[in-house]
Amino acid sequence: MKGILLIFLACLLWACDTLIRYPLLGSGMAATKIVLTEHLILTLLFSWVVYKSRKKIWSMQVGHISYFIVIGGLGSALGTLSFTKAFTMINPSMVIILQKLQPLVAITLARFVLGEKIKKEFILWAIPCLIGGLMVSYKDIFPGLKDFDFSTAFSNPQALAGLGLTLVSIISWGASTPFGKKLSKEGYKETEIMFGRFSMGLLCLLPFITMEEVTFDNDAVVWGKLSAMVLLSGILGMWFYYTGLKKLPARICALAEMAFPFFAILVNWVFLGATLDLLQIMGGVLLLLSSTMIQLKHY
Repeated sequence: MKGILLIFLACLLWACDTLIRYPLLGSGMAATKIVLTEHLILTLLFSWVVYKSRKKIWSMQVGHISYFIVIGGLGSALGTLSFTKAFTMINPSMVIILQKLQPLVAITLARFVLGEKIKKEFILWAIPCLIGGLMVSYKDIFPGLKDFDFSTAFSNPQALAGLGLTLVSIISWGASTPFGKKLSKEGYKETEIMFGRFSMGLLCLLPFITMEEVTFDNDAVVWGKLSAMVLLSGILGMWFYYTGLKKLPARICALAEMAFPFFAILVNWVFLGATLDLLQIMGGVLLLLSSTMIQLKHY
């Protein structure tokens, strides 16, 4: 039970992060610059891990490096950028609804990568969990879908590129959960996994400095906001996440992560006065109860 509560706490911190992230994007700051700066700060903050775990790092197996590439290069860096870019290329509602396939990717990979057995009871509880996730996000999904032209979606090069980027983000984020669990089972501590994730993500983001001409300014307010984001989602959020993941099967963690949009809406309701209707509340309760029941019953 402690594990799933830690994942919920991580989701809450990630939701609080949006109070800073989206205003920065709205002010014109490029997503690439935000993500790259976060990874730079986090890599520097966790650089002490290199010295403390130097023996383990230098004797690291090639397979373990590939796991860090998945959670850092794909999940932390390219997945985030692909998701953000997709929003500018196709209807955001389509991006959001396709993103609900992420737990299915994570659960499938947990079966093949970790050998986790998928019981019938797990599937029966996972279905209401997925439905709850759709109920929470219905305001972002269904109004936009009525304007989405399915007849031309697959003949428009930009739409195809947007769908492709969405698929990249789904696979990248979905793969991060089982491969993060794999590293935990291999004996890596939370701080070691976090350093590997952030540093590998930074390496994969470096080419974008020249490709998109990313520059850094000396605005103290901006750096203060970026630092707050690093503390909330990067340090505290990811530490709670990997501590919880160590205690949970990857398939349960994948479902628990769906609590993030509910907490995001809840945070916006409390701090920004956003509306939260009965259907969203019911969806959030269904999601939280279903994922908790799976944990309690050890499905």
